[in-house]
Amino acid sequence: MIRFLLWACVVAMGFYGIVVAGLYAAQRRLLFIPDTAVPDPVRAEVPQVEVIHVPTSDGLSLVAWYVPPRSADGFTVLLLHGNAGNIAHRAGRLRALNQLGWGVLLLEYRGYGGNAGSPSEAGLVLDAQAGLADLRRRGVAANRTLLWGESLGTGLAVRLASENPVAAVLLDAPYTSIVDAAARQYPYVPVRLLLKDRFESLSRVARITAPILVMQGSADRLVPPAMGQAIAAAANVPAEIWVAPGAGHVDLGPYGAVEAAEAFVHRHCPRLGGNVRAE
Repeated sequence: MIRFLLWACVVAMGFYGIVVAGLYAAQRRLLFIPDTAVPDPVRAEVPQVEVIHVPTSDGLSLVAWYVPPRSADGFTVLLLHGNAGNIAHRAGRLRALNQLGWGVLLLEYRGYGGNAGSPSEAGLVLDAQAGLADLRRRGVAANRTLLWGESLGTGLAVRLASENPVAAVLLDAPYTSIVDAAARQYPYVPVRLLLKDRFESLSRVARITAPILVMQGSADRLVPPAMGQAIAAAANVPAEIWVAPGAGHVDLGPYGAVEAAEAFVHRHCPRLGGNVRAE
């Protein structure tokens, strides 16, 4: 009997090791779920956008959709989407933001939407930096720039805002870190030791100098509301939490997320007159 139990333990440990090794090898395929099809703005029903190409510091050219603000002193949103699909799946959000009179730069990541390269945290950070640099080249000032991060993209928005001045940071289902989120999904796997792409947001929030809005669904089971509450609590700037009762993960649009963001920006960001120079 003892010999059988020892054998069973060895088999179980071997199986566990195989599972962990498989998860380690496949972790980026689990984290990043790109739609590699080239996004078509006409099919996505946003024919008003300009299809542009944004250069990155490591030599890639990223497709993006851009629409300018209605007025010269209007806000422009750098929209950093979540881990699945491509920018065509965010056309509704682009339309809603543009209807406010805001400009939008909807950036596509490497490995997504027909772009070259493979997604990783380091690569997506370069992509987000390239998007912000493109807005600066277009004359969009820091105090007219809004960062909107969706799920995975909240980590990029937090990182950008911790290193660059912006007008406001709008976080849709933010996590404290991908490590924390993955540990909830895989409680029996040592993800804190194995994860390559960590997207540590909580440790960076205190360095943000712009007001922060945390938007979350009360029924979000992928990124629990407690993570967004921790992000807001760690801020050294005005930080508000907006909760959509009954909403899940990144389905906040029908619950009024865009309207909540507009009200937040109007409360915390001064309105300007005339043209605004890039900083």
